[in-house]
Amino acid sequence: MVDAPTHPSVHEWRPARAEDVEAILAFERVVAASDHPNWVTSRDEVMELFSVPHIDPSADSMLALDDDGSVLAFGTVVVPPGQETLVRCFVLGNVLPTARERGIGSALVGWQQERAEQHLASSDKRLPGWIISFAEERASGAADLLEQHGLALTRHFLSVERVVADPIREVEVDDAIEIVQYTSEMAEATRLARNDAFQDHWSSQSTSVESWAHFVDGEAFDAELSFLALTRSEAGREVVGFLLTLVNRDDWEGQGFTGCYVDLVGVVRGWRGRRIAQALLARHLHAARAAGLQRSTLDVDSENPSGALGLYTGMGFTVAYRHMSFVRVV
Repeated sequence: MVDAPTHPSVHEWRPARAEDVEAILAFERVVAASDHPNWVTSRDEVMELFSVPHIDPSADSMLALDDDGSVLAFGTVVVPPGQETLVRCFVLGNVLPTARERGIGSALVGWQQERAEQHLASSDKRLPGWIISFAEERASGAADLLEQHGLALTRHFLSVERVVADPIREVEVDDAIEIVQYTSEMAEATRLARNDAFQDHWSSQSTSVESWAHFVDGEAFDAELSFLALTRSEAGREVVGFLLTLVNRDDWEGQGFTGCYVDLVGVVRGWRGRRIAQALLARHLHAARAAGLQRSTLDVDSENPSGALGLYTGMGFTVAYRHMSFVRVV
């Protein structure tokens, strides 16, 4: 077993429990105000720790508590089940802004690294093993901390935004394809399309049935702003493209506008080059406008080989923020 961290400024280190959800959400709101005021960790994201089978919160989470029980730091270590070409171990965490520069973050990341190594050592897969973490460009000291623990800056991701009231480029697709609103009956077909479409994306692996259900059944998922591209075929309607949207109203105050977040947009590999993604975006933007929202946001890999950034800027999105991905190959 990996021992809990130690630090003189921390009264207690212990795993997170279900009754800690409200305290963790309050902690994440304070962190967001400092590091990324345009988005806040949602309840769905915190609850995933206690609701998916591949996470054991008693071994894969750690809270640093002050002597009054308040949260000073929180971190998780997660190995998702999709492991076709890579075994990924995500180490995610934060330290309360007022508790930084004391070494608490270093103690937490040290524990996370040990737990990640334990996960990877227990894998029976003969595949590369990566420990992956992320840092906001605006979060002071986060990148330096990860690099001090052996993780190397590997990728930049961009948050792009668009004012939905601006003119929307109209995009037509050929008669073989129909753009429709997402429905829960298409959940599994959409999951399979997502797994196909993201095979050539950096570090991406397949999404499990359980993780997918947590996503599309979550309270932030907005089916009215989510759309699918279906084939018109007598043999059956196949999902060949998708755009799936979240709405977290807790984001709006820090953003300064009402908005939505496109969590996933993709086209299966055999159907690319037919303007399906642009058509999905156009339909989504019209729906967001009709819903009274002001902006739509999404994230894109700056080195995406499919030219996604150019596709989004061509649809009126502009770069707003940058995020960094760090990797340690084990």
